Amino acid sequence: MAVTESARATGSVLAALDEMDLRALSRALSDHLRERQVTFGTADDGETESFVVDPVPRLIGRDEWDALAAGLAQRAEALDRFVADVYGERRIVSAGLVPWSTIASAEFYEPRLVELPPAPVRWITIAGLDLVRDGEGPFVVLEDNVRTPSGIAYAVAAREALSGYLSVPEGIRVRSLEPAYALLGEALRGAAAPDAGEQPVIVVLTDGPSNSAFYEHSAIARRLGLPLVAIGELSVRAKRLYARTDGRLLAVDVVYRRTNEDCLFDAAGARTTLADVLLGPLEAQTLACVNAFGTGVADDKLVHAYVEEMVRFYLGEEPLLASVPTHDPSQPGVLAMVLERLGELVIKPRSGHGGVGVVVGPRADEDALATVSQQLTATPERFVAQETIRLSRQPTVCGDELEPRHVDLRPFTFATGENIQVFPGGLTRVALERGSLVVNSSQNGGAKDTWVLA
Repeated sequence: MAVTESARATGSVLAALDEMDLRALSRALSDHLRERQVTFGTADDGETESFVVDPVPRLIGRDEWDALAAGLAQRAEALDRFVADVYGERRIVSAGLVPWSTIASAEFYEPRLVELPPAPVRWITIAGLDLVRDGEGPFVVLEDNVRTPSGIAYAVAAREALSGYLSVPEGIRVRSLEPAYALLGEALRGAAAPDAGEQPVIVVLTDGPSNSAFYEHSAIARRLGLPLVAIGELSVRAKRLYARTDGRLLAVDVVYRRTNEDCLFDAAGARTTLADVLLGPLEAQTLACVNAFGTGVADDKLVHAYVEEMVRFYLGEEPLLASVPTHDPSQPGVLAMVLERLGELVIKPRSGHGGVGVVVGPRADEDALATVSQQLTATPERFVAQETIRLSRQPTVCGDELEPRHVDLRPFTFATGENIQVFPGGLTRVALERGSLVVNSSQNGGAKDTWVLA
C-alpha cells in the first residue's frame, strides 16, 4: 500500500511540474535560497556556497514512514546504551559481541572519559542516521551520525523555499516540518541536569562562519531564541560555565556543541581547547553537552557493523532496520577477501566524512583500485569495506529535463528523557552528477524536500 500511495502522489507532483519551466523554477529556487543566505560549505576562494535544493520533492508513504520511524527510534536507543556501556561496564565486550579492538581503535573513542561522571540524562540527544534504499528494496542504514549531525535547519529551509514555488497537489496531504524546532528545543532542555530547573540556560556553541554548517547554527539559535556563542565568549567561575552575550553574563546549563572540534582530549591524551573551558563544569556536573563528548565512538564506520547486535543485546528485540553489510579488513582472513572483491565493494576510511576518500569499487578505475589496495594492505585497520548498494534514484531537474539521480535520506531522532521522537521526513540528499553515488553537499551534491504523506 505504501508504495502505491507514494507512487500515485509522485505522479501528481510530476504532472504539476510538467506544466512548469523547470530551468526557471530551479533558478528561482536558487535565488530564493541565496537571498536568504542559506549556505553550506565554502568554495576554494573561501566564500560560502549557496545551499542547493532540487525542485522535485521526494515522497514517502505514511505506512512506510511509520515503520521507518520505529526503526530509527529503536536504533538511536541502542546506540545510546552502547556509548554508556563503552564508558561503563563494557558488558557487550564481555559478551563477545563487539571486539574491544574495534572500540579502542575508533578515532573518537576517548578513554579518559571513564574518569568523568556519565552524561546527566543521555549520551545521544540528537541522532542523524544516513539511510539508503537498495534499488526498489527497503531502507537500510549506511552510516550512523551521533556526534554533531547537521541537516535539521537545512531540511526546514528546503521545505520553506519549495513551498513558495510548488504547491502540494490536490488530494495529497504532507506532514508538516514545523515540529522540528519544537522537538529540538524540547530535547535540548531535557538534556540539562535535573537541578537546572524547568528553564535551563542553553547556548549554541559555534566555530563561526568558518564552519561549513554555520547557517544551521545561526538558524537554530534564532528560531529557538538561544545565544549563539564562540569559545572565546565562554569562561568558568567556581566550576560553572558562563557565556557573555549581549552584554550579559549567563550561567549556562546546556551547551549545544556545533564545533568541528569533537573531543575533550586529543590522540596523545592532552586537553583540547574545548576541554580548557568545558571539562571543569562537566566534571562538577553543573553542565551538560549535546551530544555528550565520547559519543563519536558510535559514529565509527566499523562500529556500524555491530549495531544490529547492539539492538538485540541492549533491548532484547530484533532490529527493525538493517545495516549495510560492513567488513573489517583487519580481522583474520577478511583482508584477502576484500582484496579479491575490491572491484565489487565500497572502501571507506574509518574516520572519513563528507565522502572524502571513498572508493566505489564498481565505478573506480584501475589506478584507484591499485592505490586503495596498497593502502588496505599497509594499514587495514584504517578502513572498512561495505557491500555496494544500488542507491535508489529520484527524478531531478537537470537543465530543462528531469533525469534520475541517486539519493539518500538523513532523518533525525530527538531524545527527551525516556522518549525518542522522529520528526517526519528529514533531509534527502541528491547526487547532481549523472551516475555519482556520492550525495554529500561537499561533493557536488544537493538536497530535496522530503514529503511524508499524512
